[in-house]
Amino acid sequence: MPHPLADRFDGAPAILDLIAEREPDTRDHAAETRAAIDTYHPSRLNLVVDEIITETATTKTFRLTGKDNAALPPFLAGQYVNVFIDGTSRPYAISSSPTARDHYDLTVRRVAGGRISNLLIDTLGVGAELTTSGPMGTFHHNPLFHGDDLVFLAGGSGVAPAMSMIRELAERGGTRTFQLIYGSRDAADIIFRDELDALAAAHPGIDVVHVIAEPDAGWTGATGFLTAETITGLTGDLDGRMVYVCGPQALYPYALAQLTALGHPRKRVRFEANGAPSDPTAQPHWPAGIDADEEVAVTVGGRSFRTPRRRPLLDALEDNGIRPEAACRSGECSLCRVRVRKGRVHTAEEAKLRLSDEPFGYTHSCVAYPITDVELEL
Repeated sequence: MPHPLADRFDGAPAILDLIAEREPDTRDHAAETRAAIDTYHPSRLNLVVDEIITETATTKTFRLTGKDNAALPPFLAGQYVNVFIDGTSRPYAISSSPTARDHYDLTVRRVAGGRISNLLIDTLGVGAELTTSGPMGTFHHNPLFHGDDLVFLAGGSGVAPAMSMIRELAERGGTRTFQLIYGSRDAADIIFRDELDALAAAHPGIDVVHVIAEPDAGWTGATGFLTAETITGLTGDLDGRMVYVCGPQALYPYALAQLTALGHPRKRVRFEANGAPSDPTAQPHWPAGIDADEEVAVTVGGRSFRTPRRRPLLDALEDNGIRPEAACRSGECSLCRVRVRKGRVHTAEEAKLRLSDEPFGYTHSCVAYPITDVELEL
């Protein structure tokens, strides 16, 4: 039977003969696609501590390389990897430049009472192995929407993603300008101080200003907090420039209030996700009359346990050996999403829920708190 296209257009028989002569495509396209995804967006990386750099008395940078010199996937300056350790995980921004493809630098500052920061700083040695996620996160420069005139307000270890951005800018050049306003408690607490100052001196498009909250007698730079007056005194009129903010949780509402007082539009401010709220009861939609320290029952997969209301569901699940996939632990990435089949939870303001989540009972367990006894579906 002649091919149905044979008489539809001139030259069809010759083309059909060429097609017939071709070798059949026996490639495993699904496997090739999976290999490409795993190369550039792996769910897990096996890394080795190659070097430990003491930045300040409270901060260390861990230089990580691929186990057996495995290639590392690319990342965008400002992204993070999630470190899996001690039955839980924590995200840490990559402070090295994306141009350095042979290692990732994770800069960790000791947090008073911090379970993982203290564990890493006190016990991790050269040669130790770590399991992390691949690079992820949305806190990076987008030239299409952010423009090329940028301001970064950093506090403490929140300078890590800024350091990655600055290193990349210094190495690749271009027309982008970057002004870092970096707040620290005292001069000895400034992370990357010498390198930041050297990069700013060598590159006209990079400007670094240190603001010290508790200056000693020898400090001659800016002092105090990142108030609206301080910001405009250092940056001039923001004039719609994109402002990035990263640091301790307390910096976020404070910085937003100062920028709002300056008339800066909210859509021109980008906050890095930085953990669950320290006190969920301080949020205006926390239900009145509910004792956050009282325990309620959580049931999942036929297992039940009790946990205080103020404990995020993700932490409570991990406490009991149940480990959902997680990454940002700040309500943004949605990997820890669970369905609440029975009961009521408080979902923190930080949660970036989908429009369909609430109607169908879904929440992000890292920033959700059980108000009543609940039954969950993972």
